Amino acid sequence: MSECYEYVPHRLLRKRVRDIASGVEGELMAVINENVSDGGIERWVEIAYVRGACGREFTTAVGNVEPA
Repeated sequence: MSECYEYVPHRLLRKRVRDIASGVEGELMAVINENVSDGGIERWVEIAYVRGACGREFTTAVGNVEPA
């Protein structure tokens, strides 16, 4: 198996964003292409890491991120 993750550039990095799935706003800290497979076949997904107002980061699908 290759690396488990890689950082992906995104136009909204370090900007205020909203997670449309939860409605929570925060700063987009990173977008990572992550291998989420649990078997022999690799499955890669892009995950957004957002830091909310409380300082805690949460993850969401990168497709759920929009400018706030």
